[in-house]
Amino acid sequence: MPEMHFHVRWPDGREESCYSPSTIITEHFTPATDYLLADFVARARAALDAGSERVRLRFGMGCAQAMNQSAAIAQTAADFPPDATVTVLRIEP
Repeated sequence: MPEMHFHVRWPDGREESCYSPSTIITEHFTPATDYLLADFVARARAALDAGSERVRLRFGMGCAQAMNQSAAIAQTAADFPPDATVTVLRIEP
């Protein structure tokens, strides 16, 4: 499956490269777009769950790296106020 990375800028200005196990991430995010924190976390969770499911269907087990990435996003998001924004900078293979 084609791995993807979506690069984000957190509300404190820190940039991070996040992992997705499939191209499904492009169905949930648009590059160069700001998302309210809760929306970003929900979209990331949905995309990473769907990507993990694609891996499960193909290989018989979900993608632990996708689930770890989802948990890491939720943990980082907890450090910011709910009205903060996260920018998806770009998405690339």
